[in-house]
Amino acid sequence: MYRAAKADERAWIRAQRHKFCKMDLNCRLYDTVLRKLRLQWSPQQIAGWLKKRYPDNPRMHVSHETIYRTLFVQAKGELNRELTLHLRRARFMRRAKRATDHGHRGPIVDGISISERPAEVDDRAVPGHWEGDLLVGDRDSCIATLVERRTRFVMLVKLPSRDSKTVTKALAKHIRKLPVELRRSLTWDRGAEMARHKEFKVAADLQVYFCDPHSPWQRGSNENTNGLLRQYFPKGEPLDDYSQAELNMVARRLNGRPRMTLGYKTPAECFSASVALSA
Repeated sequence: MYRAAKADERAWIRAQRHKFCKMDLNCRLYDTVLRKLRLQWSPQQIAGWLKKRYPDNPRMHVSHETIYRTLFVQAKGELNRELTLHLRRARFMRRAKRATDHGHRGPIVDGISISERPAEVDDRAVPGHWEGDLLVGDRDSCIATLVERRTRFVMLVKLPSRDSKTVTKALAKHIRKLPVELRRSLTWDRGAEMARHKEFKVAADLQVYFCDPHSPWQRGSNENTNGLLRQYFPKGEPLDDYSQAELNMVARRLNGRPRMTLGYKTPAECFSASVALSA
């Protein structure tokens, strides 16, 4: 005969038993996940890469939620603490997202609206269309971030200051290193650092389009990348001490991460293919 009180008591007892997850039972899988976390890969990137790397070996497949559970629930002690520090947000609890303030945006004279961009930019069919912004640290220090829309390839540019002349000159110098076929357009927010956009267009030989006011989602690839970069450059820390070589190293780290949107290929792989086609 069914007794509700007894059934409830048994359910609570079963729930309190230690349950081994897949990573607890497979040392090879655990070690592989560990190595990728230490390279700052996200659990979702690791899960997608494992399926691609071991398509015929289900023992080497694990969901990103299982990885998160291992980090936030089941793992204990210093190992758990060390691994959570490698996550995109170095927290010890999972929290809901909150809206952020994107700061002051200056006036742009004669800027071409994003609504006038060619259709090929929106559908990401053709490489060479970029999104850009400034990542700001303390003491008004900053670096410029550039993301290629089709491949999500990242370039970081050291800036001695954030005035328009300095920013546009540094960006133009960096972008001119690319093949002509890979510098078609740049989409930027309405920050005052791009007030000299006409000079930049001539120097870099590519058209600049500006987002609508208070619409950072219109350059979503760049916004997402800036969030990833906070793992390396936390808010409130100075950015002017980093050399261009150090920025290049961080960019290589990001470009070496597999992306779900790229079928778990890396931005570096996809961008290299685009460079080869343009040669």
